Amino acid sequence: MIRRDFLKNVGLIAAGVAITDPFAMAAEMIGASPADDAAEIFTPDGKIRVGIRDLKPSTNKQVTAIVIGAGDRGGTYARYAKRFPEHLKIVGVSDIQEHRRHRMGDAHDIPQEHRLGHYNEVFEHPKFADVVIISTPDDRHFEPCMKALAMGYDVLLEKPVAQTEKECRAILKQAKKYNRIVAVCHVLRYAPYFVALKKVVESGAIGELVSVQHMEPIRYEHMAHSYVRGKWRDSEATTPIILAKSCHDLDIIRWIINKPCTSIAADGSLHLFKKENAPAGAPLRCTDGCPHEADCPYCAMDIYIKRKAHLGVFDLKNKKDDAEILEKLKTTDFGRCVYHCDNNQPDHYVAGMTFEGGKTASFTMDAFTPWGGRRTRIMGTMGFIEGDAKSFTLWDFKTRTPKTWFMEVEEVAEYKGAGHGGGDFALVRDFVEAIALQDVNKLSSSLDDSIESHVMGFAAEKSRKSMKKVKVQM
Repeated sequence: MIRRDFLKNVGLIAAGVAITDPFAMAAEMIGASPADDAAEIFTPDGKIRVGIRDLKPSTNKQVTAIVIGAGDRGGTYARYAKRFPEHLKIVGVSDIQEHRRHRMGDAHDIPQEHRLGHYNEVFEHPKFADVVIISTPDDRHFEPCMKALAMGYDVLLEKPVAQTEKECRAILKQAKKYNRIVAVCHVLRYAPYFVALKKVVESGAIGELVSVQHMEPIRYEHMAHSYVRGKWRDSEATTPIILAKSCHDLDIIRWIINKPCTSIAADGSLHLFKKENAPAGAPLRCTDGCPHEADCPYCAMDIYIKRKAHLGVFDLKNKKDDAEILEKLKTTDFGRCVYHCDNNQPDHYVAGMTFEGGKTASFTMDAFTPWGGRRTRIMGTMGFIEGDAKSFTLWDFKTRTPKTWFMEVEEVAEYKGAGHGGGDFALVRDFVEAIALQDVNKLSSSLDDSIESHVMGFAAEKSRKSMKKVKVQM
């Protein structure tokens, strides 16, 4: 019996959304007033139902875009234009890797003169689109964003905003100077699960929110792939892991609590992935005949060749070709032993936060879990919520009756492939609406909100390094 059927049988779960026409729901994902939330959310049979919006924008204007950084994230946002070409058109691409820019160029019929290399080439042309989508590596967000704003482009900016708090604040100032819209890709705000969670809290169902516990389990092989071997392994070259991986989580905590953070205290370290922990005889690369291959859960041969995981990073011609994958492992950082990498990101991290009004939150990020996703507990004066990014259950202290929200987003046809639980495409939808109408209120997260959660991240890292509580000031 699958998990969903079990939960239905024991009477704890709703189908998640009351779907007669799944893309013409009465309730918006965001925006209903608290006064009518309870009537909309809680049905007489004790279920929680929150409408899921159509991924199609509610405007008629086609927005034109240039993608700077045609890798995985840039490709994800560009795919929205293939789904809804009447609303978004990709008219330019910039990537220093020729095969990537031509792959995107061919997919979107971009003229040769707008298939550009370095992002500086974009700004050597007169303005030729409405927006710029910036999905470059972390250390190449600031400069193209500043240039785009100065030239009059609105911007969809991949997180983190920038590498330093000073740069984040400069982007905010630049956006206000030129009166441009900047949407940061805090995609979890747009995922139906978190939208429903937020709406239930706002309904008053748990009384006054007092505290939040939130955990991000990275998953052991994801940690090895991205933060030990991968491009985010060095906090100085990119950003600290609290931002590189967990700025989504700080943003969600701030969004749910809906009060400014006043102080933060953090701790954490790199415990496992360092040279002194290497097993005896472990070579520098997993491809060099490691005697511990059969027992090591982080072995590159197992992750990439046997399990075919995380292969998107290689730009392979054939993902089933073991010889091609092996050659990539021999010639890139992804074949290195996890104990012999030049990494410095913590593999476990905790932070305690205080918010205006005395509300508190605790956050845990941990590499050593068998699963990913988020785990959240929300404590209120009249109730308690616990969720795992797929479903959440509300316990009402008065009625002592549990109510559960659950929805397999992938079961809703239009949300298949939408990414981050539907959040990727829902973000682009709202961004397109915001640009078409020139109305920043169409976005769930303003740039001010996004910068605030980043400031929380920088404060957390300052606290972790100094072992002192740090005040958060906007």
